[in-house]
Amino acid sequence: MSSAEVSGGAFTSQPAILFDLDGTLVDSVYQHVLAWSAALEEAGIHLAVWRIHRRIGMSGGLFVSALGRETGRHLSSDEVQRLQESHVREFLKNHNQVRLLPGAKELLRHLSQSGIPWAIATSGSDRSAGPALKMLEIPQDAVVVTRDQVPFAKPDPHLFLRAAERLRVQIQNAIVVGDSVWDMLAAQRARALGVGLMSGGYGREELETAGAFRVYEDPADLLDHLDELGIRFPRT
Repeated sequence: MSSAEVSGGAFTSQPAILFDLDGTLVDSVYQHVLAWSAALEEAGIHLAVWRIHRRIGMSGGLFVSALGRETGRHLSSDEVQRLQESHVREFLKNHNQVRLLPGAKELLRHLSQSGIPWAIATSGSDRSAGPALKMLEIPQDAVVVTRDQVPFAKPDPHLFLRAAERLRVQIQNAIVVGDSVWDMLAAQRARALGVGLMSGGYGREELETAGAFRVYEDPADLLDHLDELGIRFPRT
């Protein structure tokens, strides 16, 4: 079984891995932080970048609402929409600075070759996620779920629920791999096992407190310790 959708209506009991994208497979968190900073400055909202970083990984709507609360400025729905569009525009200006995290391509390739289903579920839009997905060189039949395809993004569970549905696996048999507390919260709400990576800037204790079963440094470290997740690979 590859990352492709399984034919037929039945769900498989095979465990699957559902990956976040930014900070989990690609080193793009700080580009998003700077893009949000520029978008906010353009709108006349001044906020320290460390406060912005703490919100990266959650849906854009919740992100802007939270920042509005911190600044005391009420934002209309039109202003929120303009901010989100400005963020994507600013991010795409610097997408050439984004790099793959160590072991990301190797991890996905190993899972595919071993018959372990996987998917990518990102709070980013099709536009913002597109360049990173190209860098990963994922198969054409890979399951990718973006913000555009669900009613709510993280910390709501919809992205991961949709990814598991498309893989034809029960969400209880899925493992969510992400770099933020918002990924871990969404995993818990989806009733999936959460695994944290520190490659997005959150520390081990933060991720564990948010519900991570295991925490690793980056995709390469996870690849070296896949046995700790209880995944059985076919014997060669």
